[in-house]
Amino acid sequence: MDYIRLAGERGQANFGWLDSKHSFSFGSYYDPRHMGFSVLRVINDDTVSPGAGFSPHGHQDMEIISYVLEGNIEHKDSTGNHYVIPAGEVQRMSAGTGITHSEYNPSETDSLKFLQIWLLPNVQGILPSYEQASIRQTGKLTALVTPDGQDGSLHIHQDAAIYRLVLEPGEEYQLETGSRFGYLHVINGAAITDRLTVKAGDAFGLKSDRQQHLRAGDQGVEALWFDLPAKAS
Repeated sequence: MDYIRLAGERGQANFGWLDSKHSFSFGSYYDPRHMGFSVLRVINDDTVSPGAGFSPHGHQDMEIISYVLEGNIEHKDSTGNHYVIPAGEVQRMSAGTGITHSEYNPSETDSLKFLQIWLLPNVQGILPSYEQASIRQTGKLTALVTPDGQDGSLHIHQDAAIYRLVLEPGEEYQLETGSRFGYLHVINGAAITDRLTVKAGDAFGLKSDRQQHLRAGDQGVEALWFDLPAKAS
């Protein structure tokens, strides 16, 4: 492993209505040791109180992905989109030349939990765009976001892909990077490696020509695997 990020060591911001844990430097949290990995710049583990949310704000030239873990997100943006994204679905927004959006928890009783993910795009000045989808797991590794929208995945403007890795208790999997970089972020359960056991919120990064064997713990494991370019572009 070339980079290890443990859940308990992440940055944290708590505004009452929002409890956010930052894998990388974000907002008022800054740590020069944790500025991102390849083109991956943000993974925020957000819990939003009932009836609360992010009021309208703007972004430009960024690929923004939301993976909903619990509850629902109500999304509105300046291009006219107004959708609800339930748990298990994935949302992709390309900010491009500029977009204003809001993300709210529409429930008055239940919290919303989701991962907010930002990746640098490999093109700038494109028209803003939006997608969301429910993507059924097929096998151990399923594409959620890819450069070409393969197998029903969402399309991203970057030479990068996000996969959902799901292993049943005791199942094994071999991660390989080849000429690229890889980053694993655990959502639920635990995965046992030769160096450590990674649990919910833990993550590690691999550089080029690396392999990492995983074995799922007693509760299995769900994680996101990021296939990333070796150099940010």
